[in-house]
Amino acid sequence: MNGSFPEEQVIEILKDQHIDLAATLPCDRMKRLLPLIDRDFKTVKMTREENGVGICAGFYLGGKRPIMVIQSTGLGNMLNALLSLNVTYGIPLPIIASWRGIYKEKIPAQIPLGQALPGILKASNIKYTIIDSYPKLELLDHVISDAFENNHPHVALILPSVWEESECLFPPAPKEILSRVCNIEITSRISIPTITRYQAIESLMSVIDGEIIVSNLGIPSKELYHIRDRPLNFYMLGSMGLVSAIGLGLAMAQDKHVVVIDGDGSLLMNPNALTQITAQWPSNLTIIAINNGAYGSTGNQETLACGCNDMEVLARGHGIQYTIKVHNEDELLAAYKKLKDMPGPVLIETVVRPVNEVVEEIPLAPVKIKDRFMDALLD
Repeated sequence: MNGSFPEEQVIEILKDQHIDLAATLPCDRMKRLLPLIDRDFKTVKMTREENGVGICAGFYLGGKRPIMVIQSTGLGNMLNALLSLNVTYGIPLPIIASWRGIYKEKIPAQIPLGQALPGILKASNIKYTIIDSYPKLELLDHVISDAFENNHPHVALILPSVWEESECLFPPAPKEILSRVCNIEITSRISIPTITRYQAIESLMSVIDGEIIVSNLGIPSKELYHIRDRPLNFYMLGSMGLVSAIGLGLAMAQDKHVVVIDGDGSLLMNPNALTQITAQWPSNLTIIAINNGAYGSTGNQETLACGCNDMEVLARGHGIQYTIKVHNEDELLAAYKKLKDMPGPVLIETVVRPVNEVVEEIPLAPVKIKDRFMDALLD
């Protein structure tokens, strides 16, 4: 090993593997590693682990090589996303997980999941490799290679014993909170909607040319497929709440403009995605937030956006400056043309009636959706 300390060895492996992005959430046991990752790699500081799954998936779809670096507790938060997104579509994701609850653990809450993790991962058919000593860190190279070569997640469960004797330089003192003024002034008015989601998507697709489209799961994706199927459409089949995170990853990896067709139920399930988008500030990302006040794919049950939450105000509160609310096709097209080239992310809340078009299932296997999408990005 060339690295003097285990943290340096990890950095060498990540560089040799040509990692382009690290999505991280801290663990005390890896506190010496994370500053080195920040120094040497493009990083996304996650607010919740599922967002990292989505961002990394989008980043990979855009032709790059991401990795996640987390505490093992996050695997519990990520499990459905790993299975319904990465496993379903064949999207690789190497994961460095600081394995808590096993070795000299003093926090009782870490123990139940930590002890169960190998069994949970095995039952889920998610590959994992245990690294319990410094010499075994070389196995991390195999973890990353296996993930990308075989198109699946692979978790490196790294015990605290790997780091405990390290004398790698401690990180500098944390930065002070930046002084700033948050000046938000908005009057948001929702009128009675006159169009359906299908009509909104149909209008949007009439002006789409070379943009990337990522569409929300269920009926929105089926409607998009029926309106205008194209290889640059990525259809979500599961992982509710992650479509905007995937769009962010794509916008970070690609120069093409990325349009996300999200929904009120999905955004309310994962508003953290808006915070992640603001932190990265991509100028090639537009979110079409379809607000029908209902969970359209499960029987039109009301969401909290029906009479409580406001999607445009939510976006502003998370830091997205370029927002607008529209209620018909003309307003939608005018807003898209006006805001598309703004120097930052855009959210267009599109208020529609809770009506679903009767359309067929998408006749494409998940891996086919992924493969033709990635091939189209190479053209």
